[in-house]
Amino acid sequence: MLKTMLACCKLYISESRNVHALELIEHAAKAHPEVVIINKFKDEVYNRVGYTIVSPLSINSDASPLRTAVFDMVKAAFEAIDLELHYGSHPRLGVVDHICFHPLAQATLPQVAEIAKSVACDIGKKLQAPTYLYGACHEGGRTLDSIRRKLGYFKPNSAGNQWTGSLKMEILEPRPDVGPLQPPPSKGIVVVGATHWVDNYNIPVWCTDIDSVRRIASKVRERGGGLKSVQAIALSHAAGCIEVACNLLDTSITGADQVQSEVQRLAAEEGFKVGEGYSTDFSREKITEMYLRSISFSCGRG
Repeated sequence: MLKTMLACCKLYISESRNVHALELIEHAAKAHPEVVIINKFKDEVYNRVGYTIVSPLSINSDASPLRTAVFDMVKAAFEAIDLELHYGSHPRLGVVDHICFHPLAQATLPQVAEIAKSVACDIGKKLQAPTYLYGACHEGGRTLDSIRRKLGYFKPNSAGNQWTGSLKMEILEPRPDVGPLQPPPSKGIVVVGATHWVDNYNIPVWCTDIDSVRRIASKVRERGGGLKSVQAIALSHAAGCIEVACNLLDTSITGADQVQSEVQRLAAEEGFKVGEGYSTDFSREKITEMYLRSISFSCGRG
């Protein structure tokens, strides 16, 4: 039963070019035998890496191997990466920009929310990083994008639609749930949440007109009157390419194919060509399967 109660964490680090730093972060996770890094998605232009980490769900959130592994990865990231030296074309609030927990198999959202709250408390108090909660681990259930909007996440702070250096905030407003009111320049802010599964799907638009692609992204996302359960932002990517980067909050309502079709339709109205979109991670079911197979293989070798 325990092996079918799994907790998953998606951990997003604002770095992809410093190989040594990433090795230290991954080493911190591998020190915990029950924890497996299922996926690592690097993007050199965005200067961002996303890790998908899975472990058995512990009844006691304080004893969760995932809690300990994620905390150790965050600690390693803070020690190896300086936000003041960071630049890339993906928005970020901190060295560890976003941590989200999801239930897998027979686990429940309230169970992983307890792990999320424990991790957030540790990061805020032990590592002295301002930490915000969202989703099921926040009392009011606020959303990730609502925090990001209030903190100016979506506004580039450098030329060429780049995000460069540390946050320019004296005192944070709204106040963080845990940790200091002033973001350390080298660390920035951490946002921790617990939600049901979210799929990430990016679609390349072949043009250099960021304002036009922003209009497309606005029309695609639910907040702009577009597709239900879709969040979208336009981000500069490779030369001659701007991506419509999407969060699909519920693929049973709106799937990747629908988003792809809508972006193609809107881009055609602007006279732009669109490439085939791609997911940045495996499906929820595939991740569960890969974890159980990995653990089974490790036990077999032992």
